[in-house]
Amino acid sequence: MNMEEQQYIEQEEKSIDFGQLFTVLLKHKRLYYKVLAAVFVLACVYTLSLPSYYKCEVKLSPELSTTRRSNSSLSALASQFGMNMNSAAMGNEALFPTLYPDLMNSVDFKASLFNVPIHKKDSTRMMSYYDYLANEQKRPWWSGVMSAPFRLLGSLFSGDKKDTIDQHKVNPFMLTKQQTAIVKTIDRKVICDVDKKTMVITINVTDQDPLIAATIADSVKYRLQDFITDYRTKKAKVDLEYSRKLFKEAKARYDKARQLYASFSDANQDIILESVRTKLTDLENEMQLQFNNYNRVAQQLQIAEAKVQEETPAFTTLQSATVPVKKAGPARTKLVLIFLFLAFLATTVYVLHKEHQLKPLLGL
Repeated sequence: MNMEEQQYIEQEEKSIDFGQLFTVLLKHKRLYYKVLAAVFVLACVYTLSLPSYYKCEVKLSPELSTTRRSNSSLSALASQFGMNMNSAAMGNEALFPTLYPDLMNSVDFKASLFNVPIHKKDSTRMMSYYDYLANEQKRPWWSGVMSAPFRLLGSLFSGDKKDTIDQHKVNPFMLTKQQTAIVKTIDRKVICDVDKKTMVITINVTDQDPLIAATIADSVKYRLQDFITDYRTKKAKVDLEYSRKLFKEAKARYDKARQLYASFSDANQDIILESVRTKLTDLENEMQLQFNNYNRVAQQLQIAEAKVQEETPAFTTLQSATVPVKKAGPARTKLVLIFLFLAFLATTVYVLHKEHQLKPLLGL
């Protein structure tokens, strides 16, 4: 036997006989029927037990500074090559749009959503978002069964004492266990993302009720806008308050100087003494000095008011919050098909192993 014939025989031995494999699998078709039927029933029970949920998406485009707008094209080009040129264009602005997700992930921001008033789509009963997440969430039946022993043990060790802490008095520095759990729930339900190229802010809210999903998405949008506006205008508002204080003081001094001049002038109209004229001139000069100061401070006040308006950012709503009509999940059909595929695969491996076909198939 030459070398070529030996290689041909080895290739024939290593080749897979699909006909034989199909015959082996066909011998256990009843096993497939039983396994797939059982998995189908279990998968249907599992997927039907999962609560449905809806998604609401809001998109915003924040106003950027002049420097930022002039470099937006260059930054977009540089971002394609993994370069970040945002820091050079940020100037003195510390709260850039790319930091908005970090802002929304803060405990302070999430805790501010606790008292948002909401109600379900099929009900008019108002409640806070905190109460809804704590008491109105639908859960799979097995979660209650699995948590029942822990609740029983907790009640035995803690007695009949009830938690008397007012859950609505939120201290972000020291949250209770239940408040921490609600914060984690909000973390999963409310997500903020920023496109680094276009700087478009996307807010996604997932909830079991479509109206609540839209309500929270709209509330998060306005709260984010208010926070950013407060941050951007904080220094300008402080300067404005200081200018108003100076304006009131300057006006009071000018009014006092004007009244003194008028009173002294009325009381000494017929007196021609040089000392009286000198005093009158001094009072007139003091009044003019206070008027000039009052006029200058008034101009500064107008500039400070214009500065607040200039620093107030504008937001363009690209996509408003709307009540979703279609469910976002769960994808029950896909889940059932995945379970059936995994069951078929596992059964096939079991059958091939039982018929001693698995090792030859793997080349072992």
